[in-house]
Amino acid sequence: MSTRDLYTTAPPTLTWQVPATGAARFSWEYDDGRERLLALYQKGKDKQWDGATRIDWDLEVDPYDPLGTPDEVLTLHGTRHWAKMTEKDKGDLRRHYASWQFSQFLHGEQGAMVCAARIVESVPDLDAKFYSATQTMDEARHAEIYGRFLHDKIGMLYPINDNLRGLLDDTLRDSRWDMPYLGMQVLIEGLALAAFGMIRDTTDKPLPKQILAYVMQDEARHVAFGRMALRDYYRQLSDTELREREEFVIEGCHLMRDRLRGVEVLENFGIPRKEAEELSEQSEFLHLFRKLLFSRIVPCVKDIGLWGERLQKAYLDMGVFDLGDSNLDLLMAQDEEIAERLDAERFATEERARVTEVRDTIAQGATTD
Repeated sequence: MSTRDLYTTAPPTLTWQVPATGAARFSWEYDDGRERLLALYQKGKDKQWDGATRIDWDLEVDPYDPLGTPDEVLTLHGTRHWAKMTEKDKGDLRRHYASWQFSQFLHGEQGAMVCAARIVESVPDLDAKFYSATQTMDEARHAEIYGRFLHDKIGMLYPINDNLRGLLDDTLRDSRWDMPYLGMQVLIEGLALAAFGMIRDTTDKPLPKQILAYVMQDEARHVAFGRMALRDYYRQLSDTELREREEFVIEGCHLMRDRLRGVEVLENFGIPRKEAEELSEQSEFLHLFRKLLFSRIVPCVKDIGLWGERLQKAYLDMGVFDLGDSNLDLLMAQDEEIAERLDAERFATEERARVTEVRDTIAQGATTD
């Protein structure tokens, strides 16, 4: 079935063209590079995996409760609309919310793939080109996996959110080579990691937990790459150049904060947009959710050297300033450990099943004799 047939609202066209700006840069220095970045490149090669085989796609998913979402976290819970909903309506609502979330993950991963390819093209250093090439493959795998989950398990997609589209547009149109790093590696990837982690740590459904854990294992490397490259580069910039990038971060953070309402879902349930926005703003869960989504972005922005007075004030106004002291390295290490532990548990279960099967076969053979 065509993806167009699964969209809640079909996009006007199935392609989106963003005019490219900036220069493609070649480097003729093939025997030099930063040791840390080359080590990350080696890790990127070593950690490649196949989404068709590492993930257990035979696991069943209830499309009307794909994530095990409690009633209390749904925006309509406790409102006059909730009182009128049947159990079927509530199942439809869970399906739409999961579809909306994973659709934005999917569109964001395609954006990350394009941005990583742009970094390969525009970054001046060969070591960074090498790593970005591995990230481009990672992002392609993530888009493949999220697309398969939406097609095969939920059967519904949402178009790209306008604010996510706007941030991608700003990131790709900028001719400065560091902007795909800042827009994608720090802002969009940082936000995605926090969103992935919240669902990974709360869902009791094994398939989405696998998908999110394995994707996050890759994303931990990507954020490390962005931090490493930008920290080195931003030390060289003037105050004016740093202020320009801080303005980009402020605008991007506001776009992402406003993106994370799921207003489109409520509109599909017949709720006028203004009321849907008001309900989303009143949701205690969404307030907490939006704050926690900046847990990866704020410490990363501070770490790379963008911490001017205006940016700090913006984070104070958004209520996320205190997240600047979060231990980003610890969060990333935990992401990798969770994926490895999940692998170990799955392999141990499969090994026990194989041993049981062999024993049963031997026992049957002995009985036959």
